Amino acid sequence: MSSLRASLLRAAVLLFLVASSGGHGDSDGDGGGEEMSLYKKLSGVIIPGFASTQLRAWSVLDCPYSPFDFNPLDAVWVDTTKLFSAVNCWLKCMLLDPYTQGDHPECKSRPDTGLSAITELDPGYITGPLSSVWKEWLKWCVEFGIEPNAIIAAPYDWRLAPSMLEKRDLYFHKLKLTFETALKLRGGPSFVFAHSMGNNVFRYFLEWLKLEISPKDYIQWLDEHILAYFAVGAPLLGATESVKASLSGVTFGLPINEGTARLMYNSYGSSMWLYPFSQYCRADNIQWNWKHYFEGKESDRHRYHCEETQSDWGWPNWPTDLINIEVPRYPAMGAYPTMPMPQMAQNMTLPMEYENPVLLSFSPKDVSDGTLFKAIEEFEPESQRLLYQLENYYKNDPVLNPLTPWERPPLKNIFCIYGIDSKTEVGYYFAPSGKPYPDNWLITDVLYEFEGTLLSRSGIPVSGNVSETSGDGTVPYNSLSWCKKWLGPKVNITRAPQAEHDGSDVQVKLNVDHHADHDILPNMERSPRVKYITYYEDSESHPESRTAVWELDKGHHRNIVRSQVLMRELWLQMWHEFHPDAKSKFVTKATRGPLRDVDCYWDYGKARCAWPEHCEYRYAFGDVHLGQSCRLKKSSADLLLQYLD
Repeated sequence: MSSLRASLLRAAVLLFLVASSGGHGDSDGDGGGEEMSLYKKLSGVIIPGFASTQLRAWSVLDCPYSPFDFNPLDAVWVDTTKLFSAVNCWLKCMLLDPYTQGDHPECKSRPDTGLSAITELDPGYITGPLSSVWKEWLKWCVEFGIEPNAIIAAPYDWRLAPSMLEKRDLYFHKLKLTFETALKLRGGPSFVFAHSMGNNVFRYFLEWLKLEISPKDYIQWLDEHILAYFAVGAPLLGATESVKASLSGVTFGLPINEGTARLMYNSYGSSMWLYPFSQYCRADNIQWNWKHYFEGKESDRHRYHCEETQSDWGWPNWPTDLINIEVPRYPAMGAYPTMPMPQMAQNMTLPMEYENPVLLSFSPKDVSDGTLFKAIEEFEPESQRLLYQLENYYKNDPVLNPLTPWERPPLKNIFCIYGIDSKTEVGYYFAPSGKPYPDNWLITDVLYEFEGTLLSRSGIPVSGNVSETSGDGTVPYNSLSWCKKWLGPKVNITRAPQAEHDGSDVQVKLNVDHHADHDILPNMERSPRVKYITYYEDSESHPESRTAVWELDKGHHRNIVRSQVLMRELWLQMWHEFHPDAKSKFVTKATRGPLRDVDCYWDYGKARCAWPEHCEYRYAFGDVHLGQSCRLKKSSADLLLQYLD
């Protein structure tokens, strides 16, 4: 009986609410319902970077002398417990054959699927936050009401060369179907979010698509399926650390030595996908036949050629000499002895066996065309493998040579985003270590760019091309900023603080002249205590398209996808893209206020919640400090309306 009375009471309340609203249940659309309904068409495809996808075992591998074995679907990349206790077994599941890109005979691994494959690489109370990649971005999506099927991950086996991704996993066919499924499911085009090497994957996909569909349908397909492309931390001209990983090893913070890391890295066909290359060298666009390529029937190859400008510069398109290697000059044998490797390695342990070592210097062009590995071939047992991969998986790739400069993709809206002003490696000095492979090279000096200067670890002066700023801690500035060449002759520049602000420190310059052969500089004031974000925006040079470049002060390459500032800016721009009342081509930069409850905090100096026009003190059970009790006065949807001007 009480249940019946409760039901009648709820029905009466509902009838009263409907009657008082004039019979329209959605009359409060201006209060946020209409805005939130805009999300129904929103979808995003995330393409992660190098080593940012979980790999799982697809084998049964018994690991002797260890309590842990590998079974199907066990985490491989990255399971720190098994890495500590059974490193040899773990390596079997991680290594590939450097020539065929096949799996180890005893263990194979495959990329995980779904969003869980890219959120945390090693879930756990301690390891989870340390291996978090896209988890914070997904939290933002959930807080703003994005539906689960609107965000789609596109994980891949980051160990494979681009052509092998398609040959083994049909990855690019699947990615095409992902976009088509999102369009059918959501009813609108998708945003693309790519980080680091994920941008290289997306570039390859766009070129592969040209061969998959007819030329007359290519642009139409892109317009229907891709609304905007957000390129985050894109190594558009390569990254210096990739060569370091090939010659001496980079551990990425894992509990393994550099030699082991080098063995693992050099077995991957993708190891060269991040190699630096010259902006003056290109490959002719020759159409290949995929079927003939995979059957071994190679026809015409990409013709690789460099402009004369390449030889006119001391440091073409790179801050300084990329690689400097000291090699022995053996008496009466010249710079490159022909003795067998074991005997040579034994002799190299005795520094008195040779005199006057030769210092060889190499540019990005020398790395990408194989000159470096040919020059050190008699001192480096890995040279033949590296040259094989370079020739077969890059120079003779059936779609394009990935080690060539980017042109602006034929997409309507492109946002190129990266960090600046971090100390970034741009060159190395190597010398023989006297140890056998894989520890046969020793880094004797490291060259850096940092806030407009070139430095060395040893303190010796460094000559080269100095940029106004530096890279993001991993990728040099000249590689990140290559996308500035996609801007037109007139650019609007805005510099604003990264933190929430009232607009008093926002600087704007309109219609700044931009020449494609030169970097465009803001020439604006900056406070040494403030981190800024500088926006370069062009909506005039390309009909019905927009190009923007965002530079975030002190934004680090590996952490930028977890940056709260970047997430806020991405969200505001996406909101602007979808809202029918948006008046400008880009979201306004005039002010930045809190958008979520967690953005509100307690101002101890004024003994109140900061941003009183947006935040108020509202205690809730469980709050343990004053800042937790500061909450938004209005809904997030209402606050977003101020950014539509």
